[in-house]
Amino acid sequence: MEDKNFAERLNILRAGVLGANDGIISIAGVVIGVASATSNIWFILISALSAIFAGAFSMAGGEYVSVSTQKDTEEAAVAKEQALLARSPESARESLYQTFLSQGDCETEAEVKVNQAFSKNPIKVLVEEKYGVDMEEITNPWHAAVSSFLSFSVGSLPPTLAILLFPDPYRIPITAVVVALTLILTGYVSAKLGKAPVKQAMLRNLAVGLLTMLVTYVVGQVFHVNV
Repeated sequence: MEDKNFAERLNILRAGVLGANDGIISIAGVVIGVASATSNIWFILISALSAIFAGAFSMAGGEYVSVSTQKDTEEAAVAKEQALLARSPESARESLYQTFLSQGDCETEAEVKVNQAFSKNPIKVLVEEKYGVDMEEITNPWHAAVSSFLSFSVGSLPPTLAILLFPDPYRIPITAVVVALTLILTGYVSAKLGKAPVKQAMLRNLAVGLLTMLVTYVVGQVFHVNV
């Protein structure tokens, strides 16, 4: 159980890092594009804030809908097994017995596990073994939404602060450097947490960020205005 909880915490942390990574790339693209089109700091600030709120709420809304659907599925599985147990305990026992057999247990092991389950908390074991749902960890969509909102917002800070704090001649190149360094860092952390090749993850992350900034910079130059 301890290893499982540790793995779940790592997955949550990795999701947070990836959410921050989305914030870095998305907002970097916006502020680089707008700064390329105009040197007006207020235009850049308004664009950055609009993009941050739009991106953060979009991430949070998407997570809320996705996790709500998952939660509905999990709760439906619980309700289904509760109804089966109330209607026919023997059928519930047989379904759990067959589940254990399908997982590789012999008949004796399966029978022992079924007896143990029905002597303690049959619903919990039925749902967890048949559907892979941990009843103690049924997903909360609000937790997922808030986590996504915060991680995206945190990720938006490096490009936003860099583009706003430095003067016009230097703001775009310095922002590009800041974004590149943060993307290398998030690529490293996400690879470590996911036990993936570190170098490839860092280079891939950096390439996506640089390409995004290059495209938005070119678009900004095309529509450059003197304000």
